[in-house]
Amino acid sequence: MLKHVKLTLVALTLLLMLPSLSFAQESNLGNWLIYIGSKKVNEKWNIHNEVQYRNYNAIGDLEQLLLRTGIGYNLTENNNNLLLGYGYILSENYVQNGRDKFDVNEHRIFQQFTNKQKLGRIGLSQRYRFEQRFVEDDFKMRFRYFISLNIPLAKKETENPKYYLSAYNEIFLNTKSSIFDRNRVYGGIGYKLNVNIRIEAGYMNQFFETSSRDQFNLITFVDF
Repeated sequence: MLKHVKLTLVALTLLLMLPSLSFAQESNLGNWLIYIGSKKVNEKWNIHNEVQYRNYNAIGDLEQLLLRTGIGYNLTENNNNLLLGYGYILSENYVQNGRDKFDVNEHRIFQQFTNKQKLGRIGLSQRYRFEQRFVEDDFKMRFRYFISLNIPLAKKETENPKYYLSAYNEIFLNTKSSIFDRNRVYGGIGYKLNVNIRIEAGYMNQFFETSSRDQFNLITFVDF
């Protein structure tokens, strides 16, 4: 039964990745360096903190700097979490000549609900996020749905695997104008340094209605 569930989930992940492949020839490779931390205050409350340094290329050509924090509350132990957060995003966008840049500042308030489950040894996580975005003089709202899989790489269920496979899909929907904003598909491999720290490296494709970008992601997760 467990083997059947694993195969089904892997197949589902591959299907989620198919839409991004059609844009592969138009993509440019960038690099995202990501830190995600969670501070446990007590059994119910936690503090989220996050830094993302996004580059147009390998490094040194800033696309976005994202700083995000928030306060979360566990409805049930470690499985269902409500979070109220704030984010600051600095974007450096190229003008049409492809040489000069201009800065765009965004302040963002968001509310999210995260649910985590176990399907055998496979971890399944879903996140629903609603954002209120203050982009310069404009106000926008957006809904995001995120689903991810964490698959341990171990031959026996009794083993405590250091390595794991990770995959996710996230869709962004606007509340007005063009409803579809973007979709992100990711696959990678992770390593657990200890019970509190893990690192992950993977490939992400982010595609829009008519274009896409490829990203190499290097992520550090810290629970403390």
